[in-house]
Amino acid sequence: MPRPHPHLPVRPVWLCGRCGAPWPCGAARLSLLSEYRGDRTSLLVYLAVLREEAREHLTALHPATPPGDLTDRFLTWARARP
Repeated sequence: MPRPHPHLPVRPVWLCGRCGAPWPCGAARLSLLSEYRGDRTSLLVYLAVLREEAREHLTALHPATPPGDLTDRFLTWARARP
């Protein structure tokens, strides 16, 4: 049985290559939480690096309307809940 295509970002537009939603989409978030289970710090570092890459790409694509703060999209959802 073929494996389903993962929900990965299409650079430089930072949309999900599978569902077309802004990446990380819901499915990508679940996959990342599963992959980094037990190592939330590494997940947050990884996402922070991707956030900066996305900011650079999106700013270059639309210099007149930079993306603004991408923290909620890339990091807030991944923080540990109290």
